[in-house]
Amino acid sequence: MISWVVAVVTVLVAALPVTSERLTRFATLMGLSVTAANARQVIDHFADLRRWRLIALVPAVPLACFTNDPLYLVLGWCAVSVFRPVRLPAPMLPPQDDANTYRTAWLLGLSGAVVAGGYLLASQDITPARLAHAAIVIIVAAAVPRTTGKLSARPNDGTDRTEPAIREWSTRSLYLAGTAIVLSATLLTPGHPLQGELPEYTPPMSFRDYRAEFTTVSKYKRPTCPWTDQMDDPCRTWLVNEQPFPQAAPYIIRKGGAPQAAPFVRSSDKKAVVFLDRHDRRMVYQDAKGVHYLTAGLPDTAVPTATFAGQSRYVALAKDDAQITDTKTWTTVSLPGARQVHDLNESGIVVTTRSQVLVLDHRGRTRMTLPLGPDDSYYLRVDGSRFVVIGDQGTRVDTFAPETGKRLASVALRFPGDDSLDVALGWSKEGAFLVRGDYSERVYYLDLSTGKLWRRKT
Repeated sequence: MISWVVAVVTVLVAALPVTSERLTRFATLMGLSVTAANARQVIDHFADLRRWRLIALVPAVPLACFTNDPLYLVLGWCAVSVFRPVRLPAPMLPPQDDANTYRTAWLLGLSGAVVAGGYLLASQDITPARLAHAAIVIIVAAAVPRTTGKLSARPNDGTDRTEPAIREWSTRSLYLAGTAIVLSATLLTPGHPLQGELPEYTPPMSFRDYRAEFTTVSKYKRPTCPWTDQMDDPCRTWLVNEQPFPQAAPYIIRKGGAPQAAPFVRSSDKKAVVFLDRHDRRMVYQDAKGVHYLTAGLPDTAVPTATFAGQSRYVALAKDDAQITDTKTWTTVSLPGARQVHDLNESGIVVTTRSQVLVLDHRGRTRMTLPLGPDDSYYLRVDGSRFVVIGDQGTRVDTFAPETGKRLASVALRFPGDDSLDVALGWSKEGAFLVRGDYSERVYYLDLSTGKLWRRKT
């Protein structure tokens, strides 16, 4: 809402008397010598501008405040420079171009306003306020050339410089005022008029007091509406099995960034979800049996990334540190410094810190460490006997023994033809390591000691 204080200040500034400093600045810029003969003419010109500006602001100020549209303040201030000169006598000589820079600025501003205004009218809803803005642009665009013709005249005798100086000054002001009006009409968004007096406090709209339940999460969708707080609308909630899931927070806001979807993760067996609670901002595990809180209340800047691991038995929460929760025993292991959990099974945990890859046991004790490589992926065998690192953009496979940290093999990964690695699938039930091609989408067995790929014959 436009503040009445801003409007009052605008009127007070417009009501300031014509000062000697303003007259001196005018004379200096125009190269005019102010004498006793022409001083009254110069003073009358600026006093007349001041009087008409105040007259224009009288209707503009309440109109701007009640419609919540700042354009009318700009229009009230600048209108006198655009429309008042039409009252001057018609030119006695052909117009002369003394304000090329200002004319260029006006033409560029008008062109930009027309293009932007046309785009806004075509891409957004047409409202009475936007139509009023467009009408103002059209009126000003028609008035400026007519007024310029009035201001471009010069007297025939060439002796008195006062009238040409005033006209030249007015021409510059005309172009600047016209540019300000058309750009403001395009760039300033019309507000909504006030609907009577607002109460001192309006309680936020809350969601219905119920918690959605499920047995199996067949599908889920993130909120589709733009971010809005405390709006009871299904499109502003997560949907589980096409029904609103109101207990899950739809968005989080982090410092310096736009709102983003809050964490919401489904387990691989589709029996559970982990999400951020809308009301108390705790990370929550929920399945058909009920809910279990994984954290205390969190600020949005501390909300972690959630992942399921170990055939959905474990939940990993990672931010600046990591926390692993066993959903059968509800025991937790804290991993200080762990930024991401890459793999987790019955034999151990693979995490990365700022500079290292760590293979840990379920008590958080380190079994082996490696330097962190860019874009590497990590896989720990279920029995804990092998640890595989795929690096160099999916072209090299290194195999380690976690018990000793010894490198057992380092082989190049070459697919047939132009194919390349899409993703490693880990170990099969038979104990073979599986990878999938990117282009062919074929699944291959990988010999970790030789790098040979083969497909099972059927």
